[in-house]
Amino acid sequence: MNHKIWRTIEEIQTIKEVVMLSEQRYEKILSLLEEKKSITVAEITELLGISESTARRDITALDKAGRLTKVFGGAVTSDGSFVMQEPTVAQKVEIQKAEKIQIARWAADLIEDSDFVYLDAGTTTGYMIESLARTKATFVTNAVAHAQKLAAQGNRVFLVGGELKSSTEAVIGAQAMETLERYHFTKGFFGTNGITKNEGFTTPDAGEAQIKRTAMCQCRKCYILADSTKFGNISAVTFASYESALILTEKLPEGYQKERKIILCDDPY
Repeated sequence: MNHKIWRTIEEIQTIKEVVMLSEQRYEKILSLLEEKKSITVAEITELLGISESTARRDITALDKAGRLTKVFGGAVTSDGSFVMQEPTVAQKVEIQKAEKIQIARWAADLIEDSDFVYLDAGTTTGYMIESLARTKATFVTNAVAHAQKLAAQGNRVFLVGGELKSSTEAVIGAQAMETLERYHFTKGFFGTNGITKNEGFTTPDAGEAQIKRTAMCQCRKCYILADSTKFGNISAVTFASYESALILTEKLPEGYQKERKIILCDDPY
């Protein structure tokens, strides 16, 4: 047989093997994704024993084929929800309002007079305030509206200084982070845009993520206030791991088992 023809046959066989290996990787990635609902590039690299660049190429190929959804740092199931834009306070205030109020009242009952509390910006944490009029606890917040309402009720409150983000009415930036690092809170209450076991607690804005992360590091106990629609959502930036806080929610979402870290606020007021 001609040497050139033999080389061509070998090259075709090599290409076939590469294609087959790619298909095998795709199936493994999709199998993992079906089980976990979301997966990171690092996880694919470790579990499949491939390079990061190969993992990213595989995700891109599967995304183009419509078999998964490519997100920052990994992928989610094609029917999953990736939250990129941060709604304004005006847009969020009426969404899941009854559920948020239910969760907020439970959260407020956790506060004792001796507590030094961090109250994160957000609509659910904001609904806590009307139940805090009679407490002697001291509060620190990065939300201008929260500070005004707490002060109007006679609560002792400190407002973190820094850059004001207009859409969420939250104070962010290096100055705010520096201030928070001086405090040591007994309890902290935080909002989130998304919750998954792999990506943890996520938010669309890197600046807000830094503030949340810094504040959580200064809290003895952290609570995430999230209605059940937040589970399974992933935003661009992780600010804390899934194991780092207790979650207050109104009902157990599909795919999550009742566990110590999830507190069900299922008794309406």
